[in-house]
Amino acid sequence: MSDKTRAIVITGNGTNCETEAAHACRLGGFDEAVIAHIAEILSGEITLDDFHFLNLTGGFLDGDDLGSAKAQANRLTNARVSGTGERLVEQFIRFIDNGKLILGVCNGFQLMVKMGMLPALDGNHLNQTATLTHNDCGRFQDRWCYLKVDADSPSIYTKGIVNGIYLPVRHGEGKFLCTDQDTMGRIEAGHLSVLKYADEKFQAPTMDFPLNPNGSQNAIAGLCDPTGRLMGLMPHPEAFVHYTQHPRWSREQLPETGDGLILYRNAAEYVRNNLV
Repeated sequence: MSDKTRAIVITGNGTNCETEAAHACRLGGFDEAVIAHIAEILSGEITLDDFHFLNLTGGFLDGDDLGSAKAQANRLTNARVSGTGERLVEQFIRFIDNGKLILGVCNGFQLMVKMGMLPALDGNHLNQTATLTHNDCGRFQDRWCYLKVDADSPSIYTKGIVNGIYLPVRHGEGKFLCTDQDTMGRIEAGHLSVLKYADEKFQAPTMDFPLNPNGSQNAIAGLCDPTGRLMGLMPHPEAFVHYTQHPRWSREQLPETGDGLILYRNAAEYVRNNLV
């Protein structure tokens, strides 16, 4: 691998945020951001081994026909890479074991949870222990949300955020649900619930609609694994990296940088300091 910081964004089978995610990676400081169709990875033309930061983006994988991202989770767990004999999931595990970064946004978060990459409490990234399901309101939500950040979280992505961030959500199945109370207790005790839906002052987490747009258990909007290197969130950080993406940009004086960019800047800095 070269000494350049390299991000990869996987596309195909229904994703629709790959261009924005790649732009956010470049704006955040990555030297390269490659958009790769899943077919290019399965064919062996592109390998995850050549990258430092994997982005699993938003969209509607396989039309959400088996529930959001479930078909892709099954595919990535069982498909084999042409010419190598290895299952693609082995590349994912090698990627994680080598200390690299994965960020799943919206459909990508759903994919990580259903593959078992999150919360991965015991270091087992292939054991599903939670899910994301239909919004309590029974309909698709497209709105902006206030997100309180847990300052004690091990997440490398949220370092430097004082109180919270303001990001858009757009999903129909964003309700985080964990029926095992022991698992939920361990998530909270480990400060793995990085982001929680809150009010505009980023105070206590809320279950009130529409501040919490989906009824997520414990108001969880984002989750990381115990290493802090794997994170997923329902809101879209790539959709707010510049002030002109803010809904009130023409009516308010705003910083040039959008709230979501810090996640990509932190990822780029981590890679430069630890992996290159």
